[in-house]
Amino acid sequence: MKKILTLLIALASLNGFSQDPEFTQFYANPIYLNPAMAGTHGCPRINMNYRNQWANISGAFVTNSASYDQFVNVLQGGVALSITNDMAGKNTLNWTSVNLAYSYHLQVTRKFTLLFGAQAGWNQKFLDWSKLTFGDQIDPRRGFIYQTGDLPRGIFWGDGGNWGTKGFFDLSAGIVGYSENFYFGFAAKHLNTPEESLILNPDGQSNLPMRFTGHVGANIEFGKGSQYANVTSISPNVIYTYQDGFMQLNVGTYIKYGAFTAGAWWRPRDAFILSIGIDAGAFRFGYSYDITISELTNASGGSHELSLGFNLSCKDKPKRFRTISCPSF
Repeated sequence: MKKILTLLIALASLNGFSQDPEFTQFYANPIYLNPAMAGTHGCPRINMNYRNQWANISGAFVTNSASYDQFVNVLQGGVALSITNDMAGKNTLNWTSVNLAYSYHLQVTRKFTLLFGAQAGWNQKFLDWSKLTFGDQIDPRRGFIYQTGDLPRGIFWGDGGNWGTKGFFDLSAGIVGYSENFYFGFAAKHLNTPEESLILNPDGQSNLPMRFTGHVGANIEFGKGSQYANVTSISPNVIYTYQDGFMQLNVGTYIKYGAFTAGAWWRPRDAFILSIGIDAGAFRFGYSYDITISELTNASGGSHELSLGFNLSCKDKPKRFRTISCPSF
């Protein structure tokens, strides 16, 4: 399985079948979901996320993300800084992205707000050629025993020619609309389809394909204004993603009671996702587990994801500001 995974990573690197890293605690990583979400909490907010996908497979995908965002009165919108790092094949392939986002907040009516977001970022990819395996290394009986004759073919290679790197500029945009109990959004990433190939490709460029995400949800509260101290809420959501022929549909709901949240999502033919979380106002923690239901079920071990968030206080409170009612996880 380790050798197969390494070969798949090599093929993805050489032929450009690249896809973005994925998180399943969607709203715990709001800037990654949609840059228009910048500043939706008002005061400063810090989000950190960790994901280990297919944990039982040696050299699987490990992704880390961190972001800071807040609303700025003078800009009439939110600003955000986010960093994402994705490692595959025991760091055979490493992708780091640093992004700056701005979201203009337009209060259309007293109860409805539109957000228009734009994001610019720098991406750096690294490929450790020494960790790749190729067909000419295979002996029919003894397995991988030979030295490969395939040499590194990149533009920028490090000491000894064992690793290559590629940097590129990236543009994204998004829009979000929300009222007191309903929200929707659309995001488009890699609008400039940057060239990301780590090798010299005689057949042409390998461009990072655009990624489109649509999301919609609602927040339904029970017991508000009653004698009970804690309000129970249900938040159904749908998220759809498309990138270069790959489609992904996520349908799920969260149930919140006081500071506690539990969620369940279904991704057809792929995974069933369970999550739990605690939101204490200034502090938030979440855990989710993807139960694989595809053909990888027996080998993958599922996927683990952790999120940690901090909502900071601010002296200069945003004026005429209404926070979005989407879930925290």
